[in-house]
Amino acid sequence: MFSMFGFVQVEQSSVAIKEVFGKYNDVLDPGCHCVPWYFGNRVAGALSLRIQQLDVRCETKTKDNVFVTVVASIQYRALAEKASDAYYKLSNTRAQIQSYVFDVIRASVPKMELDATFEQKTDIAKTVEEELEKAMSAYGYEIVQTLIVDIEPDERVKRAMNEINAAARLRVASNEKAEAEKIVQIKRAEGDAESKYLAGLGVARQRQAIVDGLRDSVLAFSENVPGTTSKDIMDMVLMTQYFDTMKDIGASSKSNAVFIPHGPGSVHDVASQIRDGLQQGNATKS
Repeated sequence: MFSMFGFVQVEQSSVAIKEVFGKYNDVLDPGCHCVPWYFGNRVAGALSLRIQQLDVRCETKTKDNVFVTVVASIQYRALAEKASDAYYKLSNTRAQIQSYVFDVIRASVPKMELDATFEQKTDIAKTVEEELEKAMSAYGYEIVQTLIVDIEPDERVKRAMNEINAAARLRVASNEKAEAEKIVQIKRAEGDAESKYLAGLGVARQRQAIVDGLRDSVLAFSENVPGTTSKDIMDMVLMTQYFDTMKDIGASSKSNAVFIPHGPGSVHDVASQIRDGLQQGNATKS
């Protein structure tokens, strides 16, 4: 606001309060106005119509006896149509708003537990705004927006909350790790069982192939060499396998195979034992 030679210039987004002999007379809008001081006219002061912000820090405690500091941000402005009320009725607007914010927060937060306080920030802000709107409208002010920008528990409480959260996450991680190890063990056991099953099938097929090969060899030998019996042919086959085995053992420098009893004559004894076992098995079946 600029004043010279009885003329007053009011800035944009502002109004001026005009008095005549100390009594309220008019509200001057932005622009240039004639205020003849020699007739008792004067400008008592100016009032900004811009949105202003006030941050209020309020310490209180929750329902579960945790002390917290609530930071509220209040955005307000004076109303041009109620400029006289805004100028004359309040001597300290910011202190008045702060008092109302303290009253509402300290009445609302103690009804909530700590977790609910974080979850219901919007409800707290709405309650503060409603109470401020009802109170400040009588003084020519409008509450534009109310925000709860922060809720700060005591430092020890924050550490305890972090430790609880960390412990819960570790417990979940341990359960997931145990479940993963369980699945791995189950899959390993299933794979081992399948491997043994397939190995058994391979051994059975190998033995069946050996039996089929021996049978074909005996039949072919009997047809090509007249006068030989099955016993003669089996003795010769066993003797041939014996010498082939001895040849393989001799060719390997790190072999640890031991034949007990050992000697060519033992082959005849092994053949007799196999033959006797087969005959006893046939006798038992019949």
